[in-house]
Amino acid sequence: MTTSPEAFEARLRQIGAERYHDKHPFHHLLHSGGCTPDQVRAWVINRFYYQASIPMKDAAFMSRVTSPALRRAWRSRIEDHDGTADNEGGIMRWLRLADAVGLDRDYVASTEGVMPATKFAVDAYVRFVRDKTLLEAVAASLTELFAPGIHAARIEGLLAHYDFADDSSLSYFKNRLSEAPKDVAFGLAWVLEHADTDEKQDAAAAALTFKTNVLWAQLDALQAGYVGAGAIPPGAWQPGTHLIPARAAAS
Repeated sequence: MTTSPEAFEARLRQIGAERYHDKHPFHHLLHSGGCTPDQVRAWVINRFYYQASIPMKDAAFMSRVTSPALRRAWRSRIEDHDGTADNEGGIMRWLRLADAVGLDRDYVASTEGVMPATKFAVDAYVRFVRDKTLLEAVAASLTELFAPGIHAARIEGLLAHYDFADDSSLSYFKNRLSEAPKDVAFGLAWVLEHADTDEKQDAAAAALTFKTNVLWAQLDALQAGYVGAGAIPPGAWQPGTHLIPARAAAS
């Protein structure tokens, strides 16, 4: 007998409780003020690749959706990141964060300095959403269930410990506190409705697990490359480079 929607939702939430990247050591370092300026910059550069890929992932998803109602519901996700005439969008807000930490925003936007492991993980997520079933694609987005907590902790931690942090530089996270709940409410309801067999529930749970791995792998790369005696891979951003001139002179 197929698990009830309530029990299945509890199963999905347990995946987040066990596997979401708020538990990664790099996030603990960042939120506690333990990151150096260059470690923060490395995070901003690499996370931008993920942020910039989200609307591409959502466009790939929508290209396969035959239901106008589902496309209408999903469209706002692209607008939230790409922006509209009245909303600068999450990508531009992230570049404002890049400005605040002293990075050349054109360099960040070029994604030239992104670590190979970050690219592999994010590109795998875009392919997953493009190629898997619609149910698996939507289920993979349900890491948003757990995002408000990490955004709130990040805002609090960055404001407490870093000089660059203010309402402008942290506007991406502040906006996601209001944007994400509408997305996750729709996505969760859609998954609970359409995962109506044991096989589909297992596939949806596996998709969410996959997405937590995508997020975790990005932080593994940062930890390995920029913390302690890390080894920065060829082509990835080198500390002290591609800074705003005033910051470069001060470094």
